[in-house]
Amino acid sequence: MQAILGAGGAIGTELAKALRIYTREIRLVSRHPQKVGAEDLLFPADLTKREEVSEAVKGAEVVYLTAGLPYDYKIWQRDWPVIMENVIEACIKQGSRLVFFDNIYMYDGDNLNQIMETHRIAPSSKKGKVRAELIHMIWDNVKQKGLIALIARCADFYGPGVKNSILGEMVIKPLKQGKPANWLVNEHYRHSFTYTVDAASATALLGNCPEAFGHTWHLPTAKNPPSGRQWIEMVASELGVKPKKRIVGKTMTSLLGIFMPIMRESREMLYQYDKDYVFNSDKFEKRFAFQPTSYEDGIKEIIRFEPVAPVMERKRMSA
Repeated sequence: MQAILGAGGAIGTELAKALRIYTREIRLVSRHPQKVGAEDLLFPADLTKREEVSEAVKGAEVVYLTAGLPYDYKIWQRDWPVIMENVIEACIKQGSRLVFFDNIYMYDGDNLNQIMETHRIAPSSKKGKVRAELIHMIWDNVKQKGLIALIARCADFYGPGVKNSILGEMVIKPLKQGKPANWLVNEHYRHSFTYTVDAASATALLGNCPEAFGHTWHLPTAKNPPSGRQWIEMVASELGVKPKKRIVGKTMTSLLGIFMPIMRESREMLYQYDKDYVFNSDKFEKRFAFQPTSYEDGIKEIIRFEPVAPVMERKRMSA
């Protein structure tokens, strides 16, 4: 049996689908879990509660921590270390292997071109410092207490049905509504996004590959990412609308944050948009012969999943 802690989110849902190749017993753990497959086992639990996590992990050979907390530093600072401590303790006690689904916030932000697993851990943000703390917790317990773990890491992600992603909120959603897309700081720099379906498939594969443990893996992400301008044009073209846009600097980020919390919390992450942000997954792709979904195909799938484009804007284009 394998358990997903933080089931129901963008990655947890796709992971539940991907794991069917490897196991018939999938336990979905969250406050209010819902079945993805007919045979999924539901286990309501609060990951900040030690006893509930311990019960949720019982009998699991592999535990995937894919929880996504609200995009709020104070919540991250308060809850993430507690959740990680609970999960590590439960995995050690049960002899479960831990797969932690991670992001790149803990990396050195001065150079984000060709980000590899060997990139220096030197966070440039408060959220990044929280993530770095979690990584240290994992590897300290691997060395000192025999935890068996791996880290599966991706860039900002996008995919069908994903809510509250940066790309979705900044570009896809406003263009669908006939509004200008937003891009942070500078539209000319390249920016990688990891496709959620690829990320979940790769995470399931790693969790069922014993020799993958003890390592950090960058999940498969297409090469040669578009620039901000190209992302907007690609989405607009697929929607059949004009690529209207506005470039959002620090001041405007604060103003938009009044109405869009994700923008407010993104202010400290602006360093990811004033330079090329290119995520490298060569290690995984070569080891597992995995070809990531192209950006063009990824956008097509997202629009196909929610094919809503402003009618008035289409009329203007055809006029």
